[in-house]
Amino acid sequence: MLDTSELTAVVERFADRLRAAPQSRLQRGAAEEGLALARELAVRAQRAETPGAEPRVIPDAGVFAVADQLAVAGTDLAEVLRTAPSPPSLERELDEAVRLVREALERSGL
Repeated sequence: MLDTSELTAVVERFADRLRAAPQSRLQRGAAEEGLALARELAVRAQRAETPGAEPRVIPDAGVFAVADQLAVAGTDLAEVLRTAPSPPSLERELDEAVRLVREALERSGL
């Protein structure tokens, strides 16, 4: 099993910063960045869990819901990767997900 604690930690850090951000900051792009990341992580989780199925897209539920959407999507991906048989491709997927979260956090300005 893969150790997904780093992914969970960076996702929670980003989600916490989104929760603490003022509405003006969220509206200036931080929420948009968080939602885009949540959508990407959700698609990755769905593809890993049910290859070949059409992934469902996380809806835009507003700037105040983004933190929770990100936390759920990140946790889902971490759990899928943690419980799957761990071929090398899953380790690369985990590393890529951590990189995506860090980059999105930086772009968000939070």
